[in-house]
Amino acid sequence: MFTDVDPADLEPREFAELLRRTPVAELRSAMAGPHRRTVLDGIFTRMPGLLRRDRAGTLAAVIHWCVGGRPDGGADTYELVVADGVCTLSDRPRHQPRLTLSLGAMELLDLIAGRSSPVSMLVLGRMKARGDMALTVRVPSLFEIPKP
Repeated sequence: MFTDVDPADLEPREFAELLRRTPVAELRSAMAGPHRRTVLDGIFTRMPGLLRRDRAGTLAAVIHWCVGGRPDGGADTYELVVADGVCTLSDRPRHQPRLTLSLGAMELLDLIAGRSSPVSMLVLGRMKARGDMALTVRVPSLFEIPKP
């Protein structure tokens, strides 16, 4: 069962495969319950280690990921700061973002599982971007995202 696994214990490719194998109803249930924070933390704590330093170069940017769909109607916000080829994470935003990406929890899981591309999600309105649009286009290439 999906909730029996801590995403932090899996390699990114293994977690993406688990998402692809898990029924959508089970994922929806997990993201609407107490396991949501564990799943989100497992996803975002990996991102600094997935930064492609060669592609980040001298980029200096603060990116906020706002994941909606919390049971209370709110969103969980994660802040990624990219500077000098290093990425740091905070679950408490402290800086003004250059870019804010907003999407639902299920949309995030689709993105991680490789079922949707960031571009198609933006075009279809499943993900919203506010701020630096050039950075929006660049974000997917900055991180080593597992391919199906």
